[in-house]
Amino acid sequence: VQLVESGGGLVQPGGSLRLSCVASGFPFSLYAMTWYRQAPGKERELVAFISSAGGLTTYADSVKGRFTISRDNAKRTGYLQMNSLKPEDTAVYFCNVKRLDYTYWGQGTQVTVSS
Repeated sequence: VQLVESGGGLVQPGGSLRLSCVASGFPFSLYAMTWYRQAPGKERELVAFISSAGGLTTYADSVKGRFTISRDNAKRTGYLQMNSLKPEDTAVYFCNVKRLDYTYWGQGTQVTVSS
């Protein structure tokens, strides 16, 4: 079982990034997916959620209207499109998948928003 995030990096305020989360070793299409983030000295927080088939999405208030979660089950990949980035979006971003009692985490990807 593996979840591998990519797409993080350093971006200026107002910029955009797209994070990817590639899954292997389990039936990705049956699992709901959530992006979390954790900033230094802070607790991990939920950023966005998408159901297994992609028909339901929810967002933290802090990212609504700026971030979009999506998935391509044929490619076993989930995405987080992040626009209008702010310095307070700086964090390590993690993807998580969950189905019943099964949950898996990726290793995280660093996003830094700074001028």
